[in-house]
This record gives sequence, C-alpha cells and structure tokens, in this order.
Amino acid sequence: MNRTLSLRPLLITLGLLLLLSLAGCRDRTPRLTSLDPNAVILAFGDSLTSGYGASSTASYPAVLESLTGYRTVNAGRPGELSAEGLKRLPNLLQRYQPDLVILCHGGNDLLRRHDPALTATNLRRMIEAVQGSEAEVVLLGVPQPGLWLRAAPFYQEIADEFHIPCNSDILAEILSNKELKSDTIHPNAAGYRQLAETLAQLIGRTEHN
Repeated sequence: MNRTLSLRPLLITLGLLLLLSLAGCRDRTPRLTSLDPNAVILAFGDSLTSGYGASSTASYPAVLESLTGYRTVNAGRPGELSAEGLKRLPNLLQRYQPDLVILCHGGNDLLRRHDPALTATNLRRMIEAVQGSEAEVVLLGVPQPGLWLRAAPFYQEIADEFHIPCNSDILAEILSNKELKSDTIHPNAAGYRQLAETLAQLIGRTEHN
C-alpha cells in the first residue's frame, strides 16, 4: 500500500484541526463594547497623541472624532514620561468621565532608556485607574529605538494580562514609512490619519456606518 496515500487523511485532519484552533484564537481576541452615540473617548498619551508634527486638526484624536462622530478629547502632552502620565490621568478621568480611553504612552521612557519594568508598571497602574472608572481601554504599542521598528514586548504582555485590545503594529508600520512621518519618531498628517482610521475600525464605527 502506498504509505503517502495512507497518510493523506491524517494530514488533512491535522490541517483542519489547526485551522479550527487558529479560528478559536481569533474569537478570543478582546472586543470592545459598542459605544453609545453620546460616548466620550479620552485619547491619553504624549506627543504621539497631541499630534506633534502636524496641525491640531490633523492629530489622530481630531481625525478619529470626525471618522466616528464620538467626542474625542486630546489629552496628549509632549515629552511626558509614564510616571508623570500616571499622576495626570486620574484628574482627566474624573473631569471627562470617558467611556473609552486610548492609551498611547511610554515612548519617552523608551527614548531615554528607562527601566522597561518600571514603564510597564506605570502602564498597568494607568489601566487599573481607567478600569476603576468603569471605562474601557485600548492600548497602543510604541516602537522601541532600534534598526527594526517594533513595539516594546511589554505592551502586548500587559494587554494579554488585562485582556484588553492592543495594536502593537500600527505605529511601527507608520514610522517605517518615510511618507507617513514628520521626523524619526512622529507621524505627519497622513500618518496620524492612518492611525485614526485603524482605531476607528477597532472601535467598530466610521462615518459610513
């Protein structure tokens, strides 16, 4: 009997099991609750959030608001370290009472070669503060300095720990394209728009819905 033919059903079965396994993994991806039409989004972070390298109307929070129709507060502060952000966040949560917080922080820590464990701890405490306010949170991974841009590993680790949505790729993709950035570490208007479009898809709403 041809041994190759006898193995074929087994290989097909294993392939189907693998596909089902992968589908199961995708189904376990954290999903956001549908936002109320009057929901408030708080975009919290540093210069990547404030829109450095583009006009204020071209920042990703401004574009995201136009894409989704949700009020989106730009709470980006250029140059801020994660420890400083941790102190600033609670007052903003109390002031705006957001339904969703987009957290994009830690980039300045990475640039200054701060201890990654401390940065990760600060991000965890920010997420705990957001969840304590009963808002949902989306985490954006910031690329670490290097020849090949990729988000620091702790972003996805934290997202898995808290079971929250995280995009660890979009900023690295944008900053790897010279046509989408204003300098080595900031997007330009086109880059911020791409970021906003990605977030709008993650949130699950665009102006066309």
